[in-house]
Amino acid sequence: MSFEVRPAGSPPDAPLKLRLTFGEMPVEMAVPFASYDGSLSSSWLQEETLYVDVLPGKVSLPRRYSFRYVKLEVLDTSPKYRVSFFNLKCMTVTSADRANVIPFDHVDPLLRDIDRISVRTLEDCTQDVFEDGPKRDRRLWLGDLRLQALANYATFRNDALVKRCLYLFAGVSDERGRVSANLFIAPELIADDTYLFDYSLFFTVTLYDYYEATGERDTLQELWPTARRQVELALEQLDDSGIVRDEETWWSFIDWHESLNKQAPSHAVLIYALKRAIRLAEAVECDSIGELERCLADARRTALDLLWDAKQGFFVSGEGRQVSWAAQIWMALAEVLPSEENRTLMRRLLSTKPDIAPTTPYMYHHLAEALLVVGLKDEAVDLVKQYWGGMLKNGADTFWELYDPGNPDFSPYGSPLINSYCHAWSCTPTYLIRRYGL
Repeated sequence: MSFEVRPAGSPPDAPLKLRLTFGEMPVEMAVPFASYDGSLSSSWLQEETLYVDVLPGKVSLPRRYSFRYVKLEVLDTSPKYRVSFFNLKCMTVTSADRANVIPFDHVDPLLRDIDRISVRTLEDCTQDVFEDGPKRDRRLWLGDLRLQALANYATFRNDALVKRCLYLFAGVSDERGRVSANLFIAPELIADDTYLFDYSLFFTVTLYDYYEATGERDTLQELWPTARRQVELALEQLDDSGIVRDEETWWSFIDWHESLNKQAPSHAVLIYALKRAIRLAEAVECDSIGELERCLADARRTALDLLWDAKQGFFVSGEGRQVSWAAQIWMALAEVLPSEENRTLMRRLLSTKPDIAPTTPYMYHHLAEALLVVGLKDEAVDLVKQYWGGMLKNGADTFWELYDPGNPDFSPYGSPLINSYCHAWSCTPTYLIRRYGL
């Protein structure tokens, strides 16, 4: 961003002290950043204090910002002069090419708007990698990458960028072969020291989706060892009963609900990934197909034997046998139950509404796709229109990192000021609408 500053009145006899505040949402204009007391660093809040010694002058801000609103506050000049601002310019940056977006129209104006905003969200998160958000964290996260790649195949078809991101993750796996949950891109490629059970498995899933979308065998052959290793490492996390071991630490993401037990949904993610690993193994003619099939059969059997509560009609999780939306959603996506029972499970979920509900667009995406997988298309359409349409009604021109219709100020970080209001994992309605013909 750059602008010109010109004095008015007497010759300037003191520097101009100026504060600029950038915001994606009005709350960032209205609430003083000094009041922020969240768990993430306040350095993510977009604010600059500048001194302009010579007037008139041109101010060029070297940092990157993500904003719809900017507030300029003159903190001090001198009693002898005032200032005016001219020629304010912004350079918008993305590596996405809108000319490549597959043309799309829809008879439903709301779904048409939701698709358009989804594409814009993906566009703004497409830089030299698929970032999670232009405001925060500006990193390559595996969970976001998987969803961005799906949306990309339906829109921009920037498949080379998906390929680049997969190679970046594989290139900095640790000494055990673990893929990090996220990567820092600058000043050099660095793997974060965060490893998440579900995100590591999503490397395998994202490679499967890439191969399905492109048919590119060379990439599959080169990255298959990394994909297979993530499954092997996940299988090491099974306890003596054959269920994914539950832990007190932040070991698996799934969703941001603070009370969510991760065991059952993580076990379902393992089943989901195993099914795709088997298809990749078949494509590369790997000799481990039989072993993977045995592991899949065992994982599915233990899920039904130990996690399925026939009396409640739900999968349960952890020592407290928690019933959560996330567990049912992932078990449905993994198709652990026969198809008709899977559909009944999702109908029961919608009618019963367990207390441990989705809190992010990330989990709402999986809910919508689970409904589509089991054949509940009308319910999926209603969900997309209500949830993402709700963001539109609340002023979104890109989709958000967090949106809880019952708690608009929800933030897992302690303040909505730090939330990202253009976030990768929220871009998937374009995939759902186009892929499933909503």
